[in-house]
Amino acid sequence: MQTYSLPQTNPESVVLLQITDTHLFANGSGSLLGVATKDSFHAVLNGVDIAARHFDAIVATGDISQDHTPYSYQRFADGISRWSQPCFWLPGNHDFQPTMQSILPSEQIKPQQQVLVGDHWQMILLDSQVQGVPHGELSTAQLGLLNTALARYPDRHALILLHHHPLEAGSAWLDQHQLHNNSSLWDVIDCHPQVKAVLCGHIHQNLDRTYHGVRVLATPSTCIQFMPDSDDFALDHNNPGWRYLELTKDGQIITSVHRISGDQFKPKLDAEGY
Repeated sequence: MQTYSLPQTNPESVVLLQITDTHLFANGSGSLLGVATKDSFHAVLNGVDIAARHFDAIVATGDISQDHTPYSYQRFADGISRWSQPCFWLPGNHDFQPTMQSILPSEQIKPQQQVLVGDHWQMILLDSQVQGVPHGELSTAQLGLLNTALARYPDRHALILLHHHPLEAGSAWLDQHQLHNNSSLWDVIDCHPQVKAVLCGHIHQNLDRTYHGVRVLATPSTCIQFMPDSDDFALDHNNPGWRYLELTKDGQIITSVHRISGDQFKPKLDAEGY
């Protein structure tokens, strides 16, 4: 298991910047349901700069590319290179892992599965991709990795990251594409009380719930947004966004979602799918 140690600059907490579901194309004018994803991605990066909040690392929770091309992943790497903080990424259902890995090694992007965060936390990054289908599943190997990582550091608070949402979000069309063996994930988590939260992407909307005593968080995409609580496919008018997570030494998570301003990234709200 690959392990990385993230230094702690503040003795009280570590701050993560989550960016998710960028859906980038090699073509700079590539768009997803009316939203030019490169432009919306850079608008989010600019929004982070304007917010001027300190963060210690970037986490990217999948669907980085829409067209599977090497240059789409290079676009992501080039975009975040404005910052010096390391980035930890994992695959989503739209990603093609051989191409995703083609831009590595990178000084900034780290493929590690286990990250020791400062003195009090660890992050475990899981691969929930099932190649060729939109739903997720954790293999026996991934579940074993999770159990081993948690058992190795029982005194560290734990944050688990994966692309697919591990519980129903409330939209029938979207929930059929959730993590299909989510009960297996929760069986492992239930054995390790130090797990504080599960962080995911995939659903293109804000989610903050508690399940089995664990906080479950999802974050707006940097491009299109899905309408919450919609049984049929529907897009939301909300703007692209990002999330900060402050992990405190006593195991608390202080988090906030931010969105860019303006109306330049409005999708085709009458779209029936993609």
